[in-house]
Amino acid sequence: MKKVLILCTGNSCRSKMAQACLQHLDAELCVRSAGTEAGMPITDLQPHNVKDYLNDTWDAVITVCDHAREACPVFTGKVKRQMHISFPDPSLTTGSTEEQLSVFRKVRDRIIETFTNFHHTY
Repeated sequence: MKKVLILCTGNSCRSKMAQACLQHLDAELCVRSAGTEAGMPITDLQPHNVKDYLNDTWDAVITVCDHAREACPVFTGKVKRQMHISFPDPSLTTGSTEEQLSVFRKVRDRIIETFTNFHHTY
């Protein structure tokens, strides 16, 4: 079973969306997500800190924000492939509720498209 770790800053938005997307595309993947600064929980999904996964072996570790890429610690476990795919942080969006939802949906759709393509090549 291939193992994929997806990292962002807070582990409360982009990495969770990417995790859900990849897990939906391939139930055979073991997909986890974490943050360099674990943030608030989403419903029953608790945020995880990247430190929880540093000693594990991963087929891929993917950062989905620039801050996580810069703050990502050195893994002491084995990582076969490291990638960086940057997505804007929709939680920083201001404006009306509809404007904010529009940005979240655009980021979500871009994550789905990107990780669908990733899944086909992986």
